[in-house]
Amino acid sequence: MKQSTFKLMFLGTGSDVGKSLIVTAFCRILHRKGISVAPFKAQNMALNSFVTMDGREMGRAQVIQAYAAGLQPDAKMNPVLLKPSGGNKIQVIVNGEVFKHQESSFYYKNIDEIQRIVFDSFNKLEKEYQAIILEGAGSAVELNLKGRDIVNLPMALGVNAPSILVSDIDRGGIFASAIGSIKLMGLSERRVVLGHIINKFRGEIKLFEDGREIIERKSRKPVFGIVPFIPSLNIPEEDSVALSRGKKGRIKPGSRVKIAVVRLPYISNYTDFDPFEMEESVSLWYASIPEELDEANVIIIPGTKNTISDLIWMKQSGFDYKIKALQKKGATVVGICGGYQIMGRYICDPHNVESEIKELKGLSLLNMKTVMSTEKTLKRVKAVCEIEGALKGEVVHGYEIHMGKSQVEPGVKNCFKIIERNGVMVNGLDGAVMNNGKIWGTYIHGIFENDSFRYKFLELNGRGRNKKFDYHGYLNQQFDKLADAVEKYVDVNRILKLAQRKNGVKII
Repeated sequence: MKQSTFKLMFLGTGSDVGKSLIVTAFCRILHRKGISVAPFKAQNMALNSFVTMDGREMGRAQVIQAYAAGLQPDAKMNPVLLKPSGGNKIQVIVNGEVFKHQESSFYYKNIDEIQRIVFDSFNKLEKEYQAIILEGAGSAVELNLKGRDIVNLPMALGVNAPSILVSDIDRGGIFASAIGSIKLMGLSERRVVLGHIINKFRGEIKLFEDGREIIERKSRKPVFGIVPFIPSLNIPEEDSVALSRGKKGRIKPGSRVKIAVVRLPYISNYTDFDPFEMEESVSLWYASIPEELDEANVIIIPGTKNTISDLIWMKQSGFDYKIKALQKKGATVVGICGGYQIMGRYICDPHNVESEIKELKGLSLLNMKTVMSTEKTLKRVKAVCEIEGALKGEVVHGYEIHMGKSQVEPGVKNCFKIIERNGVMVNGLDGAVMNNGKIWGTYIHGIFENDSFRYKFLELNGRGRNKKFDYHGYLNQQFDKLADAVEKYVDVNRILKLAQRKNGVKII
């Protein structure tokens, strides 16, 4: 009979305090100890998502955590994914499939059913792994939401997971957030919390010893460690909140490829472009106004959760004129998923999937038309590039997440020949390419994670011949760097021993 599963949860005093990175670190630490460990987040709200090998959708944060644990991502690790789509609407993904597309307020009417699904997913993971590292969402003590919370303290209590409270000292208010969060918990909730981790500290940690003592005394919980801000750490971010706090990139001295990504209001899956940020000779930034495109020789229109709304925004803000002008001067323009749809001649929405607008003229950069559909496409794909020149014949692996089908006009070539979908051999076509490969779009996410394809794309756009960069190898190095830092500044063994005692199970 399988031994009981070790459980440890990381709660937060708020959003973006670093819970995801701490969970990633602990997944890596346990993985390095030879323990089979899986991440779990009951409910995630994010526009960065991923398609698993069996064709299910989940949040990118748990994908990264799974990689850190040496695993292939599994939708059970994130059974509920909420994707805001504008106008108070939200798409609810349950067990990797669309559950409902509805008004945000109606989500909670199904909360009992969804909670049962969450616990079922967790119970299945328990049977597969020695350890599960859980992550909360936002603040653990949002008093107005506690009665319908399925991801924070109710989850910890429901599965008897001892928990650590993570606070962000960089944003200020550390005492109010760390001590106040404990004070707002009920007695049973406080008992499940082992103590604190203080995150994102800048400066000399020894100078905060009196602050540490204050938090321990007033909260009656130990501080297990103070993790410094790690500016050189390069691990993909959970969601576009990273853009809001300045993840705009900068032009590196001597960079020969300058890539600007249009920062759409409903931008999604911008992790598609993380490999570019890790390339030494490439500058990548996110453009909020048309003038921020001026220095780019590659312009990317990214994925979006509301294509029609973002197309209207691009026209109103002048991005359409600026992109066309720069393209005429030689810039390469690429569209991914919703960005590809935006680049076409028309977008039709006969079923009002995104709006009441039945037809809207696109940017007309590509001669093709998109019709929005009620069915969502979720596929893992393997494809061969059909763009003439250096990219032709390159094999890429990626995934599709979209609602809508695009049809190219006669004489327009496709970007990719799809040879496999969800592990089944097929003979399909994807995307469109024009102007000798200087304008193209595709539905395939993750294509720039393919090292050879990315290398040749950059070579075509000004880099010249540099050493190829191993993206996934680099990512593994970053996981180890994060785990090393957490082990250095946090009393990890003490946390694990206390959690083992609470779990009644020994893993180390």
